[in-house]
Amino acid sequence: MPELPLPLPPEDRTLSPHTGYTRAHWEAVADHLVTAALRYATPGHALIDLPGPPSKSGVRSDGLEGFARTFLLAALRTAGALGKDPQGFLERYTAGLVRGTRTPGRDDTESWPEIGHHGIQGQPMVESASVALALRLTAPWTWDTLSAADQDRVERWLRGALTHTPAPNNWYLFPLTVAGFLESAGRGDAETRRAIERALDLLDGWYQGQGWYSDGDGRSFDHYNGWALHLYPLLHAHLAADRPLLDRLGPRLHEFLGGFALLFDTNGAPIHHGRSLTYRFGATAAVALGALTDATPLAPGTTRRILSGALRHFLDRGALTEDGILSLGWYGPHAATLQRYSGPGSPYWASKGFLGLLLPPEHPVWTATEEPAPAEGPDRVLALPAPGLLVQTTTRDGLVRLHNHGSYKLDSREPERPPGDPLYARFAYSTRTGPTSASNTPDNHIALEARGTRSARIRINPLADGPNWLASWHRPVFPEGGPVLPSSRIESLTLARGNLELRVHRTVGVPPGTPVHHAGWAVALPPEAAPDAAEQPDEIRIEGPEVTSRLLGLYDWQTHRTLRAPQGTAYGPWALLPELTGTVGDHESGTVFAALASLTAETDPPPLTGQVTVEVAGLALTARWSDGTRTVVHLGEGGPTVTEHRA
Repeated sequence: MPELPLPLPPEDRTLSPHTGYTRAHWEAVADHLVTAALRYATPGHALIDLPGPPSKSGVRSDGLEGFARTFLLAALRTAGALGKDPQGFLERYTAGLVRGTRTPGRDDTESWPEIGHHGIQGQPMVESASVALALRLTAPWTWDTLSAADQDRVERWLRGALTHTPAPNNWYLFPLTVAGFLESAGRGDAETRRAIERALDLLDGWYQGQGWYSDGDGRSFDHYNGWALHLYPLLHAHLAADRPLLDRLGPRLHEFLGGFALLFDTNGAPIHHGRSLTYRFGATAAVALGALTDATPLAPGTTRRILSGALRHFLDRGALTEDGILSLGWYGPHAATLQRYSGPGSPYWASKGFLGLLLPPEHPVWTATEEPAPAEGPDRVLALPAPGLLVQTTTRDGLVRLHNHGSYKLDSREPERPPGDPLYARFAYSTRTGPTSASNTPDNHIALEARGTRSARIRINPLADGPNWLASWHRPVFPEGGPVLPSSRIESLTLARGNLELRVHRTVGVPPGTPVHHAGWAVALPPEAAPDAAEQPDEIRIEGPEVTSRLLGLYDWQTHRTLRAPQGTAYGPWALLPELTGTVGDHESGTVFAALASLTAETDPPPLTGQVTVEVAGLALTARWSDGTRTVVHLGEGGPTVTEHRA
């Protein structure tokens, strides 16, 4: 199939000095993505079978996914243009809608799979939300053109989302979205009302504060906060003009965006943390939603800076295949970025990033001059104790680091099983590095070694927090058949300062003599660069094309070395990472370890040696910084405390 070119308007560096993108660029990209996807539609347009390996749900479900998610994109594009559709997108999607719901479940070329329970043909429930939302946005040009019989069949298929059991997380918002559409179409009843009320009640229970929801039971905090947990209910409230619900949910989004907006690099990249990262610039959905619902602390020019920065970031780095399809991966294809539920159509949840097209062309988001992104401001350290996340930005290099002391993908009923999910289990993530795979040595990790195996960090329990630090503890868990240390735990603290990270760990209940390993930031780079990543006398320094990773043992670490990660990261097919090794001592109150880590994009950053020195007396650690500041960390049974004394 010949390559489909991506025609973009000329850049406008007066209106958009940072990205050059305007609303016209967004419209052009939307047209390109839909046009490219429609080339893979079945003859009746009911399924879009994009190229690539199937998901665990199977090819037919994947075809529905391709239809539903690109239909949402076409709906945002045409609704934002008040129904103008020169490409004829909606005509094809409407025809596919009718054909797909004519005989659901039949094994033919066009029929949609029926909606089942989570775990039993449940994926169509996810896609029903995109279909319903697209219909709600385009009703005058799609739904209203259907015959009564066709409307009945579409409704019958959609109601499967109301009568089957969702996954115990954001999936409950899919029936809400379906019910919201049915009510808007005059087909509401007690069943639709229950679906909406049930989802909103659960949402309140998942709310943890500071604008953050846990994705179901447990402490799963990631991009689903923006592209699902805020998006579906607040957009429903907006479309329904439900003022009480807007007043209830809007302030949460407003507070969320105050911190979330910091998680975008000056190069436009979102933070590389959590699952479903193949949705890419879908991470901007909450930013656009804030402007749409007037629930944002961001200036219009800042909003567009974040939106266009993320879109351009991925387009410039190969997110599209040669035939114009969004690939399964991050920049190009990358298997380790994916989950088992990812199919060829999955990346098109990126469609949510086009929510800003619902803002009219005269809206300030499109007419104001771009302003700098929050990460381009002064150095910031923002502690978010509710989700257990610590955000660190520096003006000198513009990259963003996220230190994780509270987010993990596990509910309260699930056992802890190694190796854990690399996209949650690590201590730190950034906008220019990705975690190593579960099969390679983990980056940003601390592990005990017993019987030749290393422990994993699965369930993360917040301990304490301060303005520039967070602390947590975890139980070291070994693979099945390995050792069990039921009374052991590792307490960990990260204190961020400039582009430096003071990392303090305390082992509790761990047998004396147990080896301990602590890794720093992994850097993707070509294999031939390995000789340039050798250990220095005091610290490890790994220089990559964009970033430099450094790690220095400050207290009780005995050796250091550089390790290989042959599966690489989302930023390259091969990587190196630094590691320190020590030994647990015979201390009744536990053994304290301290290290200084840094990830920076500065050119030729200075050595870590001399930046800070530490002294440890019992469970008190005193760090003396080169500018004269003194930081005292007290470790104890009630959790750590930190006091700082400025020079």
